[in-house]
Amino acid sequence: MTQKVRVAVIGGGIVGCSVLYGLAKRGWTDAVLLERRQLTSGSTWHAAGNTTYFGPYAEMTRLFTSSIETYLEAEAATSQSVGFHQTGSLRLATSEAELAAYGALKPLYQDLQIPYRVIGPDEVKAIYPLLSTDGVFGAAHTPTDGHVDASGATHAMAKAARQLGAEIKTKTPVTAIEKTPSGWQLTAGPDSLLADHVVLAASFWTRELAAQIGLNLPLYALQHHELITGPVPELADLNIELPTLRDPAAAANIRQERDGFLCGVYEQGPKFWATDGIPLDFKEELLPPELDRLIPELERVIDRIPVFENAGIKTVNNGPICYTPDGLPLLGPVESFNGLWLASGFTVGIGTGGGAGQFLANWMVKGHPSYDLPEVYPSRFSNALGKEEVLVRIKESYERGYELA
Repeated sequence: MTQKVRVAVIGGGIVGCSVLYGLAKRGWTDAVLLERRQLTSGSTWHAAGNTTYFGPYAEMTRLFTSSIETYLEAEAATSQSVGFHQTGSLRLATSEAELAAYGALKPLYQDLQIPYRVIGPDEVKAIYPLLSTDGVFGAAHTPTDGHVDASGATHAMAKAARQLGAEIKTKTPVTAIEKTPSGWQLTAGPDSLLADHVVLAASFWTRELAAQIGLNLPLYALQHHELITGPVPELADLNIELPTLRDPAAAANIRQERDGFLCGVYEQGPKFWATDGIPLDFKEELLPPELDRLIPELERVIDRIPVFENAGIKTVNNGPICYTPDGLPLLGPVESFNGLWLASGFTVGIGTGGGAGQFLANWMVKGHPSYDLPEVYPSRFSNALGKEEVLVRIKESYERGYELA
């Protein structure tokens, strides 16, 4: 028997659950989320959970700000903790040009009613005492953001969506997708579904699902390392939780993880993963760590935070992360296929996932986006874009790290 639904969301990470929650909030409760394994099984489970208000593209700021709002809203509705730590964030300026660019963003944050300051080196040092300010011209400071528990935020939105009447099916891999005169026919395990709308929110699996209907999406996975250090006595002595730090010169993000550091590194010369197809047996897995290629970036992290050198590495996570050629997601309708929507390619999935899901859900229900954001529309890429060109551009995008667009 074929189940008929208004919307089928494929993918149970933070983005897919946000889309489902957004649809249910807006009255589209005849919606089902299909997840091949368990919620958060893709990239979400090993994400750092950073939720800054400051991104490389000013146009994306509203996605960042509405993400925290969405997670906290779901927490309030369900009593499922999202583990939000309001530590604030610092994005260092290591040139006068960067500092001027930060200053130019003040009106944007004022319009959004988001606390935002551009501060000098002395105040940077006061806020982050363990930091070396050599070569620092100042920083952008957003005091009310921080980080969440990625799994907790995902499950809070999933629970909220269920409470409103939406359905979630785990251990239900979608193996076939076909456009028919009656709608979108999906094969999911032993069952079939017919949907008016389909949302592909399956991260790096989205490319393979879309290929079945002739779509050539520029989505590939890169290996991305995160390191968790051992205890740092100087952190325990502070009696505060330090803000999340982003340093364009070190191409890394660093935040406090209990009495140690969690550091995500954007190295030069990153490695791709599974560009010829995702292994059928790939589960909630990490890839073998390759610390040697991170040494130049880690040395710059040590220069910036000297106590990092003696912390010792406790855990290394090397997981696949989905990228597009410009580092921005594919979010919106596929113009050549009525009823098909994309929500994939999130390099900052936790930071923008909550807001992106609400943005897309609002677009689907109302028939138009709540505000124009062409930087993320799928139509910006041609279906004829070649694989080699895509991989070159993805590598360049990753290597830019925290440079401003």
